Amino acid sequence: MAPSTEAAHSRTVLILSALFYAASSLIIILVNKTVLTIYRFPSSTFLGVGQMAITILILYVGKLNHIITFPDFDRQVSKKLFPLPLLYIGNHLTGLSSTQKLSLPMFTVLRKFSIPLTLILEMIILRKRFSFSVVASVTTIIMGALIAASFDLSFNLEGYILVLLNDLFTASYGVYTKEKIDPKELGKYGVLFYNASFMIIPTLIYTILSGDFELAIHFGEWTNIAFMLQFIFACMMGFILLYSIVLCSYYHSALTTTVIGALKNVSIAYVGIFVGGDYSFSWLNFVGLNICMAGGVAYSMSTIFGDVKLTDYGKPKDQNITNGKIFNI
Repeated sequence: MAPSTEAAHSRTVLILSALFYAASSLIIILVNKTVLTIYRFPSSTFLGVGQMAITILILYVGKLNHIITFPDFDRQVSKKLFPLPLLYIGNHLTGLSSTQKLSLPMFTVLRKFSIPLTLILEMIILRKRFSFSVVASVTTIIMGALIAASFDLSFNLEGYILVLLNDLFTASYGVYTKEKIDPKELGKYGVLFYNASFMIIPTLIYTILSGDFELAIHFGEWTNIAFMLQFIFACMMGFILLYSIVLCSYYHSALTTTVIGALKNVSIAYVGIFVGGDYSFSWLNFVGLNICMAGGVAYSMSTIFGDVKLTDYGKPKDQNITNGKIFNI
């Protein structure tokens, strides 16, 4: 294959993996918001258990039918995976809870703080260095988030704490996922399967002890076909989102995956202005959202759509920082 053709194919994979993650993340936030807020489903943790169960079922059936492969369980799996299961459940539960307690626009604004956390963790854990254009883009996104969040007219302290914890878990999960998805180790599907398998029982126990399980079982909308379809769809989207995150992290850096999520979240914020009924309009909030979008577009143009040197897996080669692009060192 000619080099130009190979590069074009690899660039297509890079762009499609980014768009797949953005679309999956957008859809799951909207469907979770529908289940937890519009239908007032009483337990985000019960929904989390459902999403883990669907993830385990889909991957196990896929392995049995030889559609996908991942290593069988042995004593080394937990060592290879740690600390991803803990970060996974923290990210999962704080994300669902914060979605329930905040308006969509404010949720997406505060989620931007996962970006500098990811940048810092990549520097510490993966020993990466970033160009000025990347740092400037990230700074622009955060400035926009600060402007928008400073004038939130629907302040909710508990929601703010939950979403900031979600930022920390998201950043940590993204960086460690990038480190753990080596095809020679657990691979993409192994990471997904064993994460869900290790954490579904503790999460179910917590749901029972907290009383959420009983509240969910006695929820009055279980006979509502529209709600049931939304609930099942939310569970399936849990798997699709996790797969899209792993796939995007495989082809991109953890920081790029986080920025893609932030850029997508601004789109959700725009939707939340017109849909959901819980947005308190403020011009400064609106300006802040647009600054976030500008920073995200600048980052995307310099990394995802810029010139990159590609390996056989469609990932940037391990060299240095050139023309504002990110390269592993």
